[in-house]
Amino acid sequence: MKPSQLFRSLRSRNYRLYFTGQSISLIGTWMQRMAVSWLVYRLTHSSLMLGIVGFAGLIPSMLFSPYAGTLSDRHSRYKILLISQIASMIQSGVLAGLVLFKFYNITAIILLAIAQGIINAFDTTSRQSLMIDLIDNKEDLPNAIALNSSMVNLARLLGPAIAGVILSVFGEGICFLIDFLTFIAVIISLLMMRLQLLAPPKTDANIWEGLREGYVYLKQSPNIGAAIMMLGASGLFLMSFSTLTPVFAKEVFGGDAETYSWFASVTGLGALISAIYMAGLKPGKDLLKFIGIAAVVFGISVVLFSRVTSLPLALFFIMLSGAGMMGQIAATNTYVQTNVPGYMRGRMISYYAMAFQGTLPIGSLLTGLVAHHLGAPLTVCLQGTAGIICAGLFIWGIRRRRQAQAQKPTLEYSDIA
Repeated sequence: MKPSQLFRSLRSRNYRLYFTGQSISLIGTWMQRMAVSWLVYRLTHSSLMLGIVGFAGLIPSMLFSPYAGTLSDRHSRYKILLISQIASMIQSGVLAGLVLFKFYNITAIILLAIAQGIINAFDTTSRQSLMIDLIDNKEDLPNAIALNSSMVNLARLLGPAIAGVILSVFGEGICFLIDFLTFIAVIISLLMMRLQLLAPPKTDANIWEGLREGYVYLKQSPNIGAAIMMLGASGLFLMSFSTLTPVFAKEVFGGDAETYSWFASVTGLGALISAIYMAGLKPGKDLLKFIGIAAVVFGISVVLFSRVTSLPLALFFIMLSGAGMMGQIAATNTYVQTNVPGYMRGRMISYYAMAFQGTLPIGSLLTGLVAHHLGAPLTVCLQGTAGIICAGLFIWGIRRRRQAQAQKPTLEYSDIA
């Protein structure tokens, strides 16, 4: 595929601005995520505490995403996104201040994680549902989503690599300060956009009625529901295994912060490769089949990662897990956005966000709790096995529905005859 086709959505000025600003900001975001986990484990040496902090940072997505999705369908998604970015910048600045002034307080870290989780609930739904308004040619939407995933994972590759060096030399506080400064880029890019947005449809129904409408629509769309549920299962059993990567880095492989950064970076590399592949897909690809295959790859690679004792092999399998994870996430996002009407997009994205981020806190908490009793390797092996079972059930369910749909015309013809 020609580069012009691979990057075709960047021809849109607004999307180009968004892509540039987010590329810079997300490097800081991944630095912060890595630094928080390392800080918590350095201070507590507790797998359970890693799970608790992960739970605190992600549970707001499950609680607030449906409300945020309904809000984005009724108000300006652009304004919600701008406000959420400013709020994230403030949260990052407070975290940087606490650590730079040596105020090492786990309770404060947990409260700031909760605050960021609430902000992310509104940020994710507004950002994802705004995507289609940032591109000039609506046929470029799948490419824009895939490039967005590529951007996220390039940041996931670079952020931890930079953080690993900074953590070893300067400590966590500088990582948080850099994250604070990178928000300047995304805020400026948003302010430079020239958007012509349609006014949200006016309605007299209250916001809870909007939530109910979204739930009814989801029930009437079994394939969308199945894709979102599969993503939720991966969030619960598979994605949460990353909660224990500091334990693997330090206890299993006898490493340090740099070793931990390798895990995060190679995960990002695998995810980046997968996202670039998604960006080059031609229209008409069977995304549901792709979701199932990616979920199987994800589960198998997590099991293999948990069983190896060689660091190079572990890095290879965790890279493969990143590819499977991103393939599933990007394909689910594309399938949802290209198969729902505009007036329902925010609410469906909110369910997607709940599946993607909302199940992670429960998974992180359970992961930390089980690892506290069974150890990290066995816990991760059980997680991968559960993920493989869920992927198998998803593939079986899609095939069964398609077979029923294929037989339906024949049955109706027989009845008439």
